Amino acid sequence: MDTIGEGKTIPVEASARHVHLSEEHIEKLFGKDHEMSRKKELSQPGQFQYEERVTLIGPKGVLKGVAILGPARNNTQVEISKTDARTLGINPPVRESGKLNGSRDIYIATEKAVVEAKESVIIAKRHIHMTPEDSERFGLNDKQLVSVRVKGDRSVIFEDVVVRVNSKYKLSMHIDFDEANASGYKDGVIGEIVS
Repeated sequence: MDTIGEGKTIPVEASARHVHLSEEHIEKLFGKDHEMSRKKELSQPGQFQYEERVTLIGPKGVLKGVAILGPARNNTQVEISKTDARTLGINPPVRESGKLNGSRDIYIATEKAVVEAKESVIIAKRHIHMTPEDSERFGLNDKQLVSVRVKGDRSVIFEDVVVRVNSKYKLSMHIDFDEANASGYKDGVIGEIVS
């Protein structure tokens, strides 16, 4: 197997549906003095999952037990797959994280409260996290689009994968569960940049 950099291979991670809540929404959903409980650290430095879960409520359906990732953000962001969107009865745009203008609304609920999160729902555009050193080694630039062959049981080439470069990142490609299922994803799968 090629080493990372030489063969332009990248670890691939499947990202399940999740929400990033604002401080305002955390307070409304869990109470003013509620201390959120960390469950586990995520692969990207400084990112983690909370023990607490929420329910997403759309015009046609609900999704229960949805993970909350931290730390809190300025604006609540909900990341789901196209399959999830059909279950909920909404049609969110495919976007990079943080680009929420014109995205879809959703109700988010706990046992204590319900909030309407305006312009919060996206289908996350598949992307690669890289450090500046990674981008130099790979010969790629921030926001560049590449094609990646994901070498699962059903190897597939994903086009229009956006490269995201930041010194706080750790090298990995993120795909959603629809994309993971299409490629026969298993833990430890790698991707190879092909163009």
